[in-house]
Amino acid sequence: MLEFLFRNKKTPRPIFAGLKTDMHCHLLPMVDDGSKGMEESISCLQTMEQLGYRRVYLTPHFQYPRFDNREEDILRLYEDFKQQVSNAGLKIEVAGIGGEYRLDPDFLERKKGTKLLTIGDDNTMDAGYLLVELSLQHKFPGMLDIIRELQQEGYVVVLAHPERYPYLNMGGREIAALKEMGVLLQVNVLSLDGFYGEGVRKKAEYLLTHNYVEMLGSDTHNVLYAQGLVHASNNRKIEKLISNNNFLNIDL
Repeated sequence: MLEFLFRNKKTPRPIFAGLKTDMHCHLLPMVDDGSKGMEESISCLQTMEQLGYRRVYLTPHFQYPRFDNREEDILRLYEDFKQQVSNAGLKIEVAGIGGEYRLDPDFLERKKGTKLLTIGDDNTMDAGYLLVELSLQHKFPGMLDIIRELQQEGYVVVLAHPERYPYLNMGGREIAALKEMGVLLQVNVLSLDGFYGEGVRKKAEYLLTHNYVEMLGSDTHNVLYAQGLVHASNNRKIEKLISNNNFLNIDL
């Protein structure tokens, strides 16, 4: 990954103005495996601003037990973060706070009675877009049942980076079932530029080619990912994808 970036250093191009909004990043400092401090977060936001992003939603991990975050704590940290970004004089807007929720067999029991943090919750939906993720190693039985229950509670479920799950066949029954249920799919911009490897890139392109993707996310964790976005901004194929598709990002 490092070799990929430093061998091909690029100048930022504002191609993401066509998306307007990034709806997936980990720039709330020191709550997960993302930003390690406010200075790093500001640096990433400055880069994203140069790349054309105008708004960003923060989506810290809720991944028990590794990142056992509490919604009330995240909301408190978010208010302080917004103030510090404002003090830094950035033009990019911190538009809201959601979460990236790791689904597992005990998820519903653990989150019972909790108002989950969602993206773009402007009272036009019962509960907003709920970003969820799966294990990067193993699938578990009951995934579809958990998603169905969340939908019944009013959440519009968005599956983060399906191209990164090695056990999901892009043309297989799981993806078909998710789409039939009305689950939205979010592909990582960096996947399209080979940041995670050639196999992931091909899976991401497959999903886009078959019109399965409703959102693109940066999934920015730190300055390395921000530099990855700079590299991706010079990829003419990605630029064309953004200009030729009506992703939901622009309405967030």
